[in-house]
Amino acid sequence: MESTAPPIVVGRVRKPHGLKGELAIFPLTDDPEAVFTGGRVLRLLNLGGDQVGSVTIAAGRGYHRELLLKLRDHGSRESVEGYRQLFVAVGRDELPPLEDGQVYIQELAGFAVVDEAGTPLGIVSDVYDLPAGPVIEVQGEKREFLLPFRGEYIRETDRDGRRLTVTIPDGLLD
Repeated sequence: MESTAPPIVVGRVRKPHGLKGELAIFPLTDDPEAVFTGGRVLRLLNLGGDQVGSVTIAAGRGYHRELLLKLRDHGSRESVEGYRQLFVAVGRDELPPLEDGQVYIQELAGFAVVDEAGTPLGIVSDVYDLPAGPVIEVQGEKREFLLPFRGEYIRETDRDGRRLTVTIPDGLLD
């Protein structure tokens, strides 16, 4: 049964693999072996984040830096060809609970941002996944600014309160 919880993107469909309906998936999760298990229902999302279908995993295996998934009721390459470049997601309630201070990147939009003294600095409006790591875009009082989502700047993550406590580098807000 498919979860009704908000989706968390856990991978990107790269392309069909072979002739028997396998899909090459690039995982976007820290623990792909726990997420991509037989019997799990994956939501298929397009680039706009809209759900365009769902599939059930029959089996999966590692393949270089990717995973190869065999899907139920998909026995040929042609049956999975239309999934190319879609994203796969699961309901948030299907994933293991997060530890204190952890947050899903997709949840950061809308978080309040305060400095260590508790002074409001703005609201997270977007998150960019760059080669050096995630960067948050914050809509501040006078202008927006970008801040790397790294321990040296993010001092506390309050997921329940939807608030980040940050240290601002010198000169960033001048």
